[in-house]
Amino acid sequence: MDKVEKQKLSESDICDIFITPAIKQAGWDQFKQVRREVTLTPGPVIVRGNLSSRNKKKKKFADYVLSWQPGLPLAIVEAKDNKHGVSDGLQQALGYAEILDLPSAFSSNGDGFAQHNRAAPDGEDTETSFGMDGFPNAETLYARYCQFHGIEPEEKPLVEQPYYLDSTGKEARYYQVEAINRTIEAIAKGQRRVLLVMATGTGKTYTTFQIIWRLWKAGQAKRILFLADRNILVDQTLVNDFKPFGEAMTKVRNRKIDPAYEIHLGLYQALTGPEESDKIFKSVSHDFFDLIVIDECHRGSASEDSAWREILDYFNGAIQVGMTATPKETAYESNITYFGDPVYTYSLKQGIEDGFLAPYKVIRIDIDKDVLGWTPPTGMVDDLGNAVEQREYNRADMDRILVLNQRTKLVAKRVMQYLNATDPMAKTIIFCEDIDHAERMRKAIVNAAGKIARDNSRYVMRITGDSVEGKAQLDNFIDPEQPFPVIATTSQLLTTGVDAKTCKLIVLDQTIKSMTIFKQIIGRGTRIDEDNNKFFFTIMDFKKATELFRDDAFDGAPVVIYEPDDDDDPVPPDPEEPGDEDDDDDDDDSGGRTKLVVSGVTVRIIAERIEYVGSDGKLITESYRDYARKAIMSEFSSLDDFIQRWNDADRKQAIIDELEEYGVVLANLQEAVGRDIGDFDLLAHIAYDQPPLTRRERAEQVKKRNYFTKYGDKARAVLEALLDKYADEGISTIEDSKVLRLKPFDGIGTPLEIIKGAFGGKAGYEAALSELEHQIYDQAGNE
Repeated sequence: MDKVEKQKLSESDICDIFITPAIKQAGWDQFKQVRREVTLTPGPVIVRGNLSSRNKKKKKFADYVLSWQPGLPLAIVEAKDNKHGVSDGLQQALGYAEILDLPSAFSSNGDGFAQHNRAAPDGEDTETSFGMDGFPNAETLYARYCQFHGIEPEEKPLVEQPYYLDSTGKEARYYQVEAINRTIEAIAKGQRRVLLVMATGTGKTYTTFQIIWRLWKAGQAKRILFLADRNILVDQTLVNDFKPFGEAMTKVRNRKIDPAYEIHLGLYQALTGPEESDKIFKSVSHDFFDLIVIDECHRGSASEDSAWREILDYFNGAIQVGMTATPKETAYESNITYFGDPVYTYSLKQGIEDGFLAPYKVIRIDIDKDVLGWTPPTGMVDDLGNAVEQREYNRADMDRILVLNQRTKLVAKRVMQYLNATDPMAKTIIFCEDIDHAERMRKAIVNAAGKIARDNSRYVMRITGDSVEGKAQLDNFIDPEQPFPVIATTSQLLTTGVDAKTCKLIVLDQTIKSMTIFKQIIGRGTRIDEDNNKFFFTIMDFKKATELFRDDAFDGAPVVIYEPDDDDDPVPPDPEEPGDEDDDDDDDDSGGRTKLVVSGVTVRIIAERIEYVGSDGKLITESYRDYARKAIMSEFSSLDDFIQRWNDADRKQAIIDELEEYGVVLANLQEAVGRDIGDFDLLAHIAYDQPPLTRRERAEQVKKRNYFTKYGDKARAVLEALLDKYADEGISTIEDSKVLRLKPFDGIGTPLEIIKGAFGGKAGYEAALSELEHQIYDQAGNE
């Protein structure tokens, strides 16, 4: 094939005719080791107002991923058409290789290959080029991978232990593959304590399952203990991700460790307690377990004097893997000091940027008595006749020391106002100061909700550790198929581990000073559930808790500040310590104090501000309209450029599709603008401040010009009907080849009769349609 013909080929043709055969010729198994067109990330969700769309321009999509075996990727190959140079795709390939932590990246245009070797030793070129017949074989690139990750020959059997392959075809996401492989490699190298940090909603339990499966099947761990601190975490794990373990698995019940099983799932509280007789973990030998996985390890195992830690210390010969979204690093306790630096971290910011996690918008609400303070008049008593201390009360006191009933009602009213304006059936969690506050908030929501709460007593439920009725509804709350409960009021029970993937609103009426707790609470909303149209969530903040978003510690690397000293005072009790075996943790943070309850004080909202997650992970104030304007102007440098490219486009829908790749959806724009105007005018108006015309106005201008007179009767009837279709439905409809099958065209003739009889053939019809579009968008005619 000569160069001219080769340059006419598409990128896909180059892959099929040149690149794939070259890789196959090098000995790669095309079905087991070569994957084509692999989507690594779907692209982030953009949210503005109550609208959302994906920015597919930021999707990460690899032309080839080459693997030693499934789940063990080795290299990325990026393809370009032959109009590009051999190395033009190398930077893109290298970017993908870096996020997968691979040493090998390749680029090709069908003439040859360019290579970037991240494992190249000193003295050798990092980047080289070679012909189409010189692609390295799988053994070469696997050896390079092992060199890059420091894998010794004796470590390979464990590293090569296969993943569990789901019969449904479910595959691990790229970051899960990295987390699993980095953990297995660390254990293969002899590391006995391993820490994995993965944001809430990124599939920690599935990742844990694959780690355990591979170690179990390899014989590296014959008896495994999965430790959690809440029944729901154990029960969800048992029936979902860990189900393939089948009859080899059991839950620790009745304070007994049954040696007949290999995989044990247990609550800390079921294994230990304050009395020596409670410590059933001591009923087996120190070497009984080969592997212990600690779920949500920030909740206690970081503390040296924790009852949970004594389990880990007893089985100190076992491999111990800590899993958390939020490693705890305080002056009193440290996950990193115990486990070591994380072998892999996948942050909330990265998850949102990749598009696997839901972004959020923040509504900050200031109440006058919180911000300005409130001083009671002299001699004032509360509702029970208790004297109210003469001092200024502010946000920190509300619902902890002082209860203003009107404030509770105001918060409930604002929550219901938002839900009624968006979706009154949207799953909502309201975080309160303590159990008493959660109960008062439940009552206030019932009254604010009105009919919907009267019609269903489970519309709002208090789900706290002391509420048998509320906890019994927890499964229904997190089940997308169950409409009720809709709203849960809580204090601590729902802060962690509860997989409420359809939660769309998180209300913060709780004083939050712990970054760990804050990140766990935010994690309740970060799951995307496309089946239930959940792409983002809203945080309604009444206590300025979201100021923690501005703290570098929110999504930065944890910093060890723990400095143990034998002479120090005892470590303060951890407010996140679990409760007993049968009562999931929900601390009543009231400390037993009596609150002052005052009913007659009026309160009001004095300020609201809405912010969104920006491309840098920081909160910004920006409307959907502002976002769209930036995106349009990034694609078209000026109004003239936009008009020229619009007019030159064979199909205007191609431009609309291109903008949707940025997350600019015209239906959303119409809603944001609040006017029904044509696509061209909508874009020009938003980006370049042009006065917009409606589709009907543009159609009328075309009719006034009488340009149809040059066509025959039948052609003129068709074009006039197309113009009316444009006025009613838009440019996409008349560009659709199926339009001639619709009314009123069926009264003129079949599509074939129309195209041949009225326009002399397909070329004539397309030329007439192009001229019609030119007339519609003729700028001179609009002046």
